[in-house]
Amino acid sequence: MSTLLSGLNPEQLAAVTLPRQHALILAGAGSGKTRVLTTRIAWLIATRQMTPQQVLAVTFTNKAAREMLARLTAMLPINARGMWIGTFHGLCNRLLRAHHRDAGLPQLFQILDSADQLSAIKRLLKALNVDDEKYPPRELQHFINGQKEAGLRPSAVEAWDGYTKKRVELYEAYETQCNKEGVVDFAELLLRCYELLARNEALRRHYQERFRHILVDEFQDTNVLQYKWLKLLTGEDGCLFCVGDDDQSIYAFRGAEVGNMRDFEREFKVANVIRLEQNYRSHGNILDAANAIIKHNENRLGKNLWTDAGAGEPIRVFEAYSDLDEARWIVEEIKALARDGHARSEIALLYRANAQSRVLEHALFSAGLPYRVYGGLRFFERQEIKHALAYLRLIANPDDDTSFARVVNFPTRGI
Repeated sequence: MSTLLSGLNPEQLAAVTLPRQHALILAGAGSGKTRVLTTRIAWLIATRQMTPQQVLAVTFTNKAAREMLARLTAMLPINARGMWIGTFHGLCNRLLRAHHRDAGLPQLFQILDSADQLSAIKRLLKALNVDDEKYPPRELQHFINGQKEAGLRPSAVEAWDGYTKKRVELYEAYETQCNKEGVVDFAELLLRCYELLARNEALRRHYQERFRHILVDEFQDTNVLQYKWLKLLTGEDGCLFCVGDDDQSIYAFRGAEVGNMRDFEREFKVANVIRLEQNYRSHGNILDAANAIIKHNENRLGKNLWTDAGAGEPIRVFEAYSDLDEARWIVEEIKALARDGHARSEIALLYRANAQSRVLEHALFSAGLPYRVYGGLRFFERQEIKHALAYLRLIANPDDDTSFARVVNFPTRGI
């Protein structure tokens, strides 16, 4: 047990060893929140407060879930297979696969990614002869997902004008099309799972009794429906352990509701909020600059990051006239660092959006500076992979019109 808790600072230790109660851990950037969350799970298992099969831990990315599982198996001699650690969508998919009949889904239901969903909406508009300039497919997709993430079916959406009424009708037609084809989109996974648990008391009680401890990562990025799903699973006897940072909520455009943190604190009568403020990632100058900016954010719960790593190199700001000017300056900086003896493999260039890489790459290429781009299209987003998967989906479900539309003319058959 001492090995498990060694190296934790006082705040981390307090969070990990909290008695059975609802908890909100405000974890600043680089403050070791993943370590706290993972060690909390290990501590609960090691102290026999739950078994590995009773773990329910929700993350926001598959990468974070894999990292958590890897750390857990390194901490404890346990078999991680079968543990419920994953994203909201991944866990809901798992639950719906197990109870597909109760959820009104075929056993081999398919999941539409964002591109497939947009394709299905375009096909629907064309079939109904709807003007796609008046009702742009991407806007309709955003509208449908927004309603689902708020937990609203078409019958529950308020429509005060003709335009919104039409969009609600299209939302209803889209639902009918998806049900006919036996497919669900990402937002539907969570909504369908929530509805299943809400109406099926026996099933809900089964999972409430199994998952007595529910742990949530990146809680600040949960939306309305995700929070309702967590409350439903927690029930009266469960325990919610939420880790998040109100200063890092970046998914408001996707329905994230940072107010969930305050609601959780109030509704669950959270006794104490633990703040993880010691940063292990950055030097003092970076933290001072970040704190100076962050303190102007509204409705924050408040914390102040600090580090014992020293001040570090001063921050410099260069304001360029254009993206080309910026790229030229960056190239000169890289050349200067290389002349000073720094290896190019130690230099990282970060940008906000993939669209910005073109100008930067062109400047690096022109200057003869070798570089490597990380990211880009993920494996399952490549065209050839999506085509192959569409063929497999059609074999499993001949009613899947979205997959049929993708491959019917690939390779080109003149259809």
